[in-house]
Amino acid sequence: MSASPRQLTVGVIGAGRVGAVLGAALVAAGHRVVAAAGVSAAAKDRIDSLLPGTDVRPAHEVARAATDLLLIAVPDDSLAAVVAGLASTGVLRPGQVVAHTSGAHGLDVLAPAVAVGARPLALHPAMTFTGTADDLTRLPGISYGVTAPTPLRPFAVRLVADLGGVPEWVAERDRPLYHAALAHGANHLVTLVNEAADRLRDAGVSRPEKVLGPLLRAALENALRLGDAALTGPVSRGDAGTIARHLDRLAATAPESVPGYLALARRTADRAIAAGRLRPADAESLLGVLADRDREVAA
Repeated sequence: MSASPRQLTVGVIGAGRVGAVLGAALVAAGHRVVAAAGVSAAAKDRIDSLLPGTDVRPAHEVARAATDLLLIAVPDDSLAAVVAGLASTGVLRPGQVVAHTSGAHGLDVLAPAVAVGARPLALHPAMTFTGTADDLTRLPGISYGVTAPTPLRPFAVRLVADLGGVPEWVAERDRPLYHAALAHGANHLVTLVNEAADRLRDAGVSRPEKVLGPLLRAALENALRLGDAALTGPVSRGDAGTIARHLDRLAATAPESVPGYLALARRTADRAIAAGRLRPADAESLLGVLADRDREVAA
């Protein structure tokens, strides 16, 4: 295979939210997805919708048909078993690129494929997916966390470019940290936003999304642009009394929200102090309130 992809013959194992969308993006870039594996009714529907006309086959047949690139998009904890199973059945071949889309794993998980001559690639799109055609509009310009052997880097660069993305090279040992950062920023953000929406409903706000939308968009844009200088609010000011009242009402209305609020308030205080936004002397009362409530929660 040449260093940069010509039209590739591709197979997709795992037609979940990520695999089917990336397969569709590869087709749009001029590559051929010849087979896909999906077990659930939802996966088969995604293949029909995003990869119309693509053969639905068992995983080992997909691997055999994917003469250039096999894309494995299965859950993190299933990946090792899938790779080992394919390698043991003899369906992988020398020179074939076997790529996975896991952010948490690097190349080590592909060792069984390498042992039979395949070339390994970790290719993680830094984007949240719904598994619909709408995702294709979000792909242009996104980053891909890529781990690849040096000889395969030109191929990876061209493949990411075909997907409309930008490669971000991640060392093997740093894959868990890279993925933790994305999960903390994106997945926990969804939880945080929904917690805020629930508490607004508790406060009698009928449409919390209208209240939160402008505020959260501005906060996100400021944080990405300014870093810790974007911090505002009672913690960054050291307003211990306000935080105490927050915690009192949360404990009475939604006690399940108290531990998360405390953890984020403590971390916000630490960052505000380190960034010079909050003087240590002004933080003493606030930190005392947080410590007292921590003890109450632990009791």
